[in-house]
Amino acid sequence: MLRVLAVDDEKPLLEELLYLLRSDPRVRSAEGASDATEALRRVTRALESGPDGPDGIDVVFLDIHMAGLTGLDIARLLAGFARPPLIVFVTAHEGFAVQAFDLKAVDYVLKPVRPERLAEAVRRTCAQLGRAEEVVPVAAAAPSGPPAAAPQRPPAPEAAVAERGPEQIAVELGGVTRFVAIADIAYVEAQGDYARLHTDEGSHLVRIPLSTLEERWGARGFVRIHRRHLVALARIDELRLDSGSTTVRVGAAELQVSRRHSRELRDLLMRHATG
Repeated sequence: MLRVLAVDDEKPLLEELLYLLRSDPRVRSAEGASDATEALRRVTRALESGPDGPDGIDVVFLDIHMAGLTGLDIARLLAGFARPPLIVFVTAHEGFAVQAFDLKAVDYVLKPVRPERLAEAVRRTCAQLGRAEEVVPVAAAAPSGPPAAAPQRPPAPEAAVAERGPEQIAVELGGVTRFVAIADIAYVEAQGDYARLHTDEGSHLVRIPLSTLEERWGARGFVRIHRRHLVALARIDELRLDSGSTTVRVGAAELQVSRRHSRELRDLLMRHATG
């Protein structure tokens, strides 16, 4: 079972996060810290007591925007320890995902926090620590009669996309689910375990690896041009060769094309133009 430290400088949000964490049967203990100084003091004490000590911490659920040191600053400091706790970022801002996963975060949870999304973050933490998930016995407390149906895990993002149909993809922002037409997506950018979908109106973050979208959307005219980018072929406005480097313009964005994809992309664009 997990020993958790939650860090947020907004007391109501911290209390809500602690309430949800303490309600999870896989969490042994959940304590709170309201600023970076307190968080670092508690982590230092936990490391001094050892992994099996009374003050041990397995994972820190960490807000990003705080007074003084940010959550990213705290994560960088913790990375300097020999055996730091795992990090899960909990934030209202989706724009820090790349930095978060560069810091080896286990997960990136957007506020307002939904219980099922937090439960998924706990599951990923348990998996990374190599701990089996706890099973909550319900039969003993259930009244006599037909057995209740087993609770089902919320669908993964990939499952949600499949259920919605092949023409749209589900995206979340601040606890609200929207459905974006795949035809409106100009290009996709890898951001750790996430992918950012770029449309003419803005961008959306989904927890689906770029490689999965490449496989799924290849038949829809999306091509890989770089390890970080997947582009809708029909949305490429310009291909430019300059001193051995290749770039494409997609709307206002200029994207690098890797050498291994350059020739294939040129051939595809020529066939697309003449077809």
